[in-house]
Amino acid sequence: MIRKLAHLCFITNDLDQLVAFYRDALGLEVKFRFHAADGSVFGAYVACGDTTFVEFFDQHLSAKQWGGNLDPLTTGSRFGHLCFEVTGLADYRAALIARGVSVGEIRNGSDGSLQAWLADPDGHRIELMEYTHRSAQLAPGKDGALRFAK
Repeated sequence: MIRKLAHLCFITNDLDQLVAFYRDALGLEVKFRFHAADGSVFGAYVACGDTTFVEFFDQHLSAKQWGGNLDPLTTGSRFGHLCFEVTGLADYRAALIARGVSVGEIRNGSDGSLQAWLADPDGHRIELMEYTHRSAQLAPGKDGALRFAK
């Protein structure tokens, strides 16, 4: 079942500037950053209280890491996805499928959380995420790093 909104994801062409705004201007903490195998930073998780976050990815570097769309970013086109924190992801996924909702397989996310993906009728991507004991979102400390192999 859905527990709460976990995070919103936005895409940018100036990751440093965007993170600096949320960190320095708004006073939010950078929980961790996403690092590619070559050491480049392609994303950041910014804490908004409790276990709610805003996630930012550099469009070109994240596409290099995972693939994806490289259409020009314009005002209003930078929304990536929304994520709901859930409990009992496997049971919730099964209930959605029983209601006729198409939901992807459950997999381990790069942040240590379980996740499954779907889309709403307008095509907005929705992530369902269940935190685990390995979830970076729950780790102590701040401004950590998640490193990815190519």
